[in-house]
Amino acid sequence: MNVLMVLTSHDALGDTGKKTGFWLEEFAAPYYVLSDAGAKITLASPKGGQPPLDPTSDAPDAQTDDTRRFKDDAAAANALAHTVKLERLDLSSFDAVFYPGGHGPLWDLAEDPASIHLIETFASSDRPVAAVCHAPAIFRHTKGADGKLLVSGRNVTGFTNTEEDAAGLTDVVPFLVEDMLKANGGNYSKGADWASHVVVDGKLVTGQNPASSNEAAEALLKLLS
Repeated sequence: MNVLMVLTSHDALGDTGKKTGFWLEEFAAPYYVLSDAGAKITLASPKGGQPPLDPTSDAPDAQTDDTRRFKDDAAAANALAHTVKLERLDLSSFDAVFYPGGHGPLWDLAEDPASIHLIETFASSDRPVAAVCHAPAIFRHTKGADGKLLVSGRNVTGFTNTEEDAAGLTDVVPFLVEDMLKANGGNYSKGADWASHVVVDGKLVTGQNPASSNEAAEALLKLLS
């Protein structure tokens, strides 16, 4: 069971002068759900190397059992520091892909040609694609084998407009995940803000927010078992 995890390489939070990147919990929780189940995990990013960590996700009040476990895991930290460049991957060697969120993907992975090609390749070969929180931004331009936008007519979720508003970044982000998924024809649903909400539609798995990262990985694992 070979699983690819794709992280952002983007670290600038719009024009605010602040930093962003991937969200630690949304990487750590799926990483351990999958690796503990015996998956061999390959980490990748658009630029390769160490992906930027959103500093807010590393704050004391954002820590979980999984993030604390990661901080004590030298092997995982080393793997994260040496992500493979997306364009260099042999896509045929993976059974599924998981995209952690954080605000970074809104700027790079949503537009990255290698990521778009990856998702379309997985979808056309009926392999599971999972994305949590802001990572469903990756579906902004991706299409299915029928030429339609991949999420059109599909049941999906992602970071809500009200959660983005609570984060104070509605006017900073290049687009709102909820609005984009709806505009692309997705059957968007959401749970309570900050509570776990995961939607599975065929081989497509989406999670609403950081609290959904564990459940989204479990859903992906179920599709693989």
